[in-house]
Amino acid sequence: MLTILGFVMIATFLVLIMMKKMSPIAALVLIPALFCVFVGQGGQLGDYVLKGVGDLAPTAAMLMFAIVYFGVMIDVGLFDPVVRGILRFCKADPMRIVVGTALLAAIVSLDGDGSTTFMITVSAMYPLYKRLGMSRIVMTGVAATANGVMNTLPWGGPTARAATALKVDAGDVFVPMIPALGVGLLCVFVLAYVLGVRERRRLGMLTLDEALESGTVTTGQPVLVKSGGGTGTSATGGSGTGSGGTGTGADDRTVPAEGMGNRTVPAEGSERSEGAQGSEGPGDGGFQGLDPHRATLRPRLYWFNAALTVALLTAMIMELLPIPVLFLLGAALALTVNYPNMADQKARIAAHADNVLNVSGMVFAAAVFTGVLTGTGMVQHMADWLVGAIPEGMGPHMALVTGVLSVPLTYFMSNDGFYFGVLPVLAEAGAAHGVSPLEIARASLVGQPLHMSSPLVPAVYVLVGMAKVEFGDHTRFTVKWAALTSLVVLGAGLLFGII
Repeated sequence: MLTILGFVMIATFLVLIMMKKMSPIAALVLIPALFCVFVGQGGQLGDYVLKGVGDLAPTAAMLMFAIVYFGVMIDVGLFDPVVRGILRFCKADPMRIVVGTALLAAIVSLDGDGSTTFMITVSAMYPLYKRLGMSRIVMTGVAATANGVMNTLPWGGPTARAATALKVDAGDVFVPMIPALGVGLLCVFVLAYVLGVRERRRLGMLTLDEALESGTVTTGQPVLVKSGGGTGTSATGGSGTGSGGTGTGADDRTVPAEGMGNRTVPAEGSERSEGAQGSEGPGDGGFQGLDPHRATLRPRLYWFNAALTVALLTAMIMELLPIPVLFLLGAALALTVNYPNMADQKARIAAHADNVLNVSGMVFAAAVFTGVLTGTGMVQHMADWLVGAIPEGMGPHMALVTGVLSVPLTYFMSNDGFYFGVLPVLAEAGAAHGVSPLEIARASLVGQPLHMSSPLVPAVYVLVGMAKVEFGDHTRFTVKWAALTSLVVLGAGLLFGII
């Protein structure tokens, strides 16, 4: 009976959050509370929840202060030189632009928030893609896959969820996975290089000054250049012919885009190639990507902030202190030094309060779900059933099974559903065959590169919306490359003996 109720509880939770009938926080609290009553253990609900909260408090603290810390680092301008340097590196070479997109997305992903990563990356890179007529699906695919690999950072969400669900330390899950994740990130850069070379062959290569002056896109494809144009010629000999005339307006131009055939995009009459803005698309007004004039900048403290970040990440990798303590100290120090005025500190905390509340609230709400699942004995009964269903020869390889399953399951369900609903069952099944929960937790992370393009991830809509790309086109292009990256991470984990 407990086996059936356990699976029904998980299925109910998944259906409601996937259909968006309930928020993850509400579903994590109300559904297990209701099922706890169904199994006749409503009187013990308080004990289950309090025990779960005690177990999850360190993870919630780590997420809260990590979000504040990296949010402050973006506010003060720590990443601004990185963005400017990448744009200078890219020039007007399509290969460099695609590789730069992957590099920028990976670096900005350090803040652990996918929406912020995509806003900054698209804001910085969109003008170059648009001006040169490059495929913006390449931009969204590379950015999403790079962010998916980096999303496994302890404060990014999946690692914290895996650690929370299996009651293990997030540092013990993440640190040994660094070599495999490094290979995954290298795979993303190789992918970016290959796609960039394809774009270079399709478009040719201009210097940035030539691109800005002519506004041309160089390929054998038909291209309409802004009016008053004349002819622009690329390094490969392709040309685009202007419409003649002396007007200052701009016509739309047709450029080929990967996976979509020809698309019509507006030619740039006044759009800047660097600096970016726009919530619907850079240059449309709205979100200011990395505004060089924002009031929160602290240029005189740049080297202090850089040294503090390096020291913090080094201490985390070396496990000098627990990760929650490190980020608590780092956030307090960053706020105090950069914003000594109390009102400024309150404003910075308030600016990141939404992210902090959403993430920490999810962790504490998960205490109800995991507490009921464990306390009532549901997870044990489900694990016993699963152990009986898995062929005997596969039992000792449950970590591999978990890694393979994580690729499709984290795409077709939310991280909350997979890590709080499925992973505990897989871990219990593995424990019956002597597989460590840490190995199961590490294996569960390999599906994240694909997960970041899932329709269940809100941040992906920020990405495709700002890039003005259809979600279906993004999905068709990205899924195969993201799945390949996930399998590379899994293979590296097995090769290094991590999983």
